[in-house]
Amino acid sequence: MEDFKKKLQDEIAALEHELRTELPREILKARAHGDLSENAEYHAAKERQRFVDARLAQLKKRMGEWSLVDLSRIPRDRVGLGSEVVVLDMDKDAEIAYRLVTSEEADVSKGQISTNSPIGRGLLGKEVGDVVKIQIPGGTREMEILKLKTIHDLESPGQ
Repeated sequence: MEDFKKKLQDEIAALEHELRTELPREILKARAHGDLSENAEYHAAKERQRFVDARLAQLKKRMGEWSLVDLSRIPRDRVGLGSEVVVLDMDKDAEIAYRLVTSEEADVSKGQISTNSPIGRGLLGKEVGDVVKIQIPGGTREMEILKLKTIHDLESPGQ
């Protein structure tokens, strides 16, 4: 979870630098070329400025929401945000490891699934031994929870 906060802070810092330093320089340079109505560089820089400004607002809002996450409300014995869980996909007879993360952190190729995804929602609040049926696009999957490490286990020193 600290990685996520750091990633957000780094992106915010980079975008603020671009918005305050690089883009004003590009806009000034483009203005020097004269007629703004047909100045592609000027229009591209202004468009980028609008995008960066909107993205910054979005990231700052997300950072604010993230600071409100109360870790003490995340269960210690059930699947929650930040949990690493190993399930037996009963349809495929295969063990699969997932880490439940925010939608911004989700990367299925790394086994990081969003708590808002169908599988993520289906696993939330469950404990080792539970069998869950999860509706996914294309059908239903039945999974048994084999192993669980919560965010509390993962962030404790020596674990």
